[in-house]
Amino acid sequence: MATEMQEVAITEDKPLLTGQADSTKDAELAARILLDQGQEHNIETPHGVLHVTVQGARSSRRPAILTCHDVGLDSKSCFSTLFQFEEMQEIVKSFTLIHIDIPGQEEGATVFPVSYQYPSMETVAEMIPPVLQFFNFQTVIGIGVGAGAFILSKYTLANPDSVEGLVLVNIDINDRSWIDWAAQKLSAVTQSLTEQIMTHLFSQEELSSQTELVQFHRDRINKAPHVANIELLWKSYNSRSQLHLDRNNSFKCPVMLVVGDQAPYEEAAVECNSKLDPTTTSFLKMADAGGQPHITQPAKLTEAFKYFIQGMGYMASSCMTRLSRSRTTSMSSSYSMDGSRSRSRTLSQGSQGGQMPPSPSQTMEVSC
Repeated sequence: MATEMQEVAITEDKPLLTGQADSTKDAELAARILLDQGQEHNIETPHGVLHVTVQGARSSRRPAILTCHDVGLDSKSCFSTLFQFEEMQEIVKSFTLIHIDIPGQEEGATVFPVSYQYPSMETVAEMIPPVLQFFNFQTVIGIGVGAGAFILSKYTLANPDSVEGLVLVNIDINDRSWIDWAAQKLSAVTQSLTEQIMTHLFSQEELSSQTELVQFHRDRINKAPHVANIELLWKSYNSRSQLHLDRNNSFKCPVMLVVGDQAPYEEAAVECNSKLDPTTTSFLKMADAGGQPHITQPAKLTEAFKYFIQGMGYMASSCMTRLSRSRTTSMSSSYSMDGSRSRSRTLSQGSQGGQMPPSPSQTMEVSC
């Protein structure tokens, strides 16, 4: 018996330890791939199939972060820079990210047939609930850009209990007036589809400067195999109905509006700001930023977003650096569309009970 015990005691255990280490490395590699690249799904909805990429932590204890991109972009080209930014990784590791590609806009998408009836912005918004059901999420924090911001706004108004917070970049809540419609028809004759979309994505200053970012997106749209699908989305967005928002009919969740001070939709964002509840709305106007602040200014937007989710009671221990250093010297006052002066205040670092901090009936604006 003693001999047997000795034999057991001296059994070589290094192979077991090596195997455990290899398993751990494999698990870490798989987790890293999920964080960096995500897992792609094609999800059936009553209105067609949505291509969705899931990234980040796989936990339903917190709301998912739901993103929706702009015209001329897909989820990768719109959000990769932001969510791959180093300081954003704290959020990526703490939340599940669900990136929606608007129908037919994902990389490698099949071109729709000529007879295909492209969905309206309202219809795309109605495709979101099956996605959340598929991943078993009850609530989300939405981040939308341009057309994506409009779609998420539609979804939030129809499903107020399922949205805990909303970040809207380059939001335009208005429909097309007859003057805009005529101008669009004229531009369709005088400009290519690519140039029409480029004037939607970038300011005139950016287009004139011919930056690498501008040229990259121009080439990407020009060479896209599914450019016909992009045109269908462009027409659908330009045919959108107005979002009827006012102080009595507004979002029920905290909202952060984001726009560059040189963006094509700066005035539209200011108008939207004037119609929202000022006690739950923050307005982030980025200095020296054009039409794509989420791509050109990821550091500023990351920190603003951290403040935003802290105001909802999440990630209270997260470290803040950039805005906390600059906000004391960069705040400014502004005038809302109705002419009343609104004092600027900073994005909150959070409050007791996970609620937005109490404040007077003013809209906060941070220029950074």
